[in-house]
Amino acid sequence: MTRGQKRRSQLAALTLDLPPAPLDDAPAGTRPRIVALVPAHDEQRALPEALASLRDQTTAPDRIVVVADNCTDDTVPVARRHGAEVLETVGNTDRKAGALGQALDALLPALADDDLLLVADADSMLVTGFVETALRTLRDDHTVGAVGGVFHGEAGSGLVGALQRNEYSRYAREIARRADRATVLTGTATLFRVGVLREVAAARGTRLPGPAGRVYDPAALTEDNEITLAVRTLGWRTVSPPGCGVLTEIMPTWADLWRQRLRWQRGALENLRGYGLNVVTAPYLARQAGMYAGIVAVGLFLLATALFATAGLLGPPTGLWIAVTAVFVVERVWTVRARGWRGMALALPMVVEFGYDLFQQAVFLRAAADALRGDRADWHHLAPSGA
Repeated sequence: MTRGQKRRSQLAALTLDLPPAPLDDAPAGTRPRIVALVPAHDEQRALPEALASLRDQTTAPDRIVVVADNCTDDTVPVARRHGAEVLETVGNTDRKAGALGQALDALLPALADDDLLLVADADSMLVTGFVETALRTLRDDHTVGAVGGVFHGEAGSGLVGALQRNEYSRYAREIARRADRATVLTGTATLFRVGVLREVAAARGTRLPGPAGRVYDPAALTEDNEITLAVRTLGWRTVSPPGCGVLTEIMPTWADLWRQRLRWQRGALENLRGYGLNVVTAPYLARQAGMYAGIVAVGLFLLATALFATAGLLGPPTGLWIAVTAVFVVERVWTVRARGWRGMALALPMVVEFGYDLFQQAVFLRAAADALRGDRADWHHLAPSGA
């Protein structure tokens, strides 16, 4: 079975596990236009499945535009062969945000404020009811400015892949427990109101960071996190309903994961510095503070464990500590039950996922150190591989 076939099979299984999309009962001809924008840099391998998932939507986009950014492979002919329009960037040096900026300059003038823009990654596949669910959410709640996806990791890549899939499963559960409130509009797939994007562009340079007139801040390392802060700063809500599932690429090696997460954390820190402390950023800043405090606590725990072991005072838990340990184990296993027995078996020993947590904490510390030194973080693309 090829990689593409495996991804399609996994997407079908994911679709069955999610709630069905609500029926679109809007009168004929009243639905807003939906334009799908697919930024792609050397994505000939994954692009066919991504485009197929857009065409197969129960409410399909009216246009699908692939934004080919500095491509050196066959992304452009592959996109055209699969029925998409192609817009090639010119002289873009601002990564994904710059590519989206050039595309929006070309597309927004022809769109009405009531139209919708779907930004979807070229390495991701949307469940068939994604657009219909997002459209109904925007129609039913006029305080929502954008609807993001709930991402799930594709199969493969051994232990590092399995750990990422468990992590993503817990994140999906966390969103559901927050009544679908999204703290980040994932770059894998998000449906925006065009009018909201125009508001963002108009507020740049005054209420929002970034050059005046730009929807995306070209300086942002994590454009999805930054556009979320922008939309929320302007008073709009951001949500991620469970029916908006997305199957996305995972990092296949520890080195790739390190570079990805380093960029994510550096981007988050820089975005918060750009926005400063306000009612929108306060919860984000509190989470960052709690996370770094947690790293200190883990360090102290490991130090105390080493000291007790050296003194011969370390032994298995007894009495109350057995119950406390059991609660932690049950929580870790229960929160990945959506992943089935494999995910639960990975969580059961705890030590494996604890090692994964230590890995991520090392990333966070490195990101903070780089930010303090002013070192630049780079965008990381996976090397192309066969289908």
